Amino acid sequence: MIETARERFLRSASLKEEMARTCGEIVVQIAKSMIQALNSGGKILLCGNGGSAADCQHFAGEMVGRFKLERKGLPAIALSTDTSVLTSLANDYQFEIVFSRQVEALGKQGDILIAFSTSGNSPNILRAVEMAKRLGISTVGFTGRSGGELKDMVDICLAVPVDETSLIQEGHETAFHIVCQLVEQGMFR
Repeated sequence: MIETARERFLRSASLKEEMARTCGEIVVQIAKSMIQALNSGGKILLCGNGGSAADCQHFAGEMVGRFKLERKGLPAIALSTDTSVLTSLANDYQFEIVFSRQVEALGKQGDILIAFSTSGNSPNILRAVEMAKRLGISTVGFTGRSGGELKDMVDICLAVPVDETSLIQEGHETAFHIVCQLVEQGMFR
């Protein structure tokens, strides 16, 4: 077991080193895009399934609360958190529209949608991005190496350079923490 644990720590560290070389500019682009939206009166909408839904909640919490700086709250909504909305949409329509319908209801031009999908092929995520595009909302994708369909649909795509879901999610968390720090520094320093 100790060898498995050590190997897993080293694989995670290796991934972060690779991301430092390949993802820095994309993370900066995401932060600049968010700053522009927020400074123009827009908000951040986030969507994802499973562990990615938890990442959306985490990301929104860092924006509404704080990451490192004491500052005013920033408008961010994780679209995976309202169980009444999610279950009514899934029951009355279909699960594929649980996020797109919320984007339609809550989003407006000047907002930014951040869509998490480790495969890049989650139908409900793709539908949310399509709706955002129709409404003139900027889009960011957080995905894995191949990027799936999401990669070509979004304005900015952060594709973690690995195929294993758990490592993709670790890469996403590191990247969005950096984005949070850059947004705070860009807006409040």
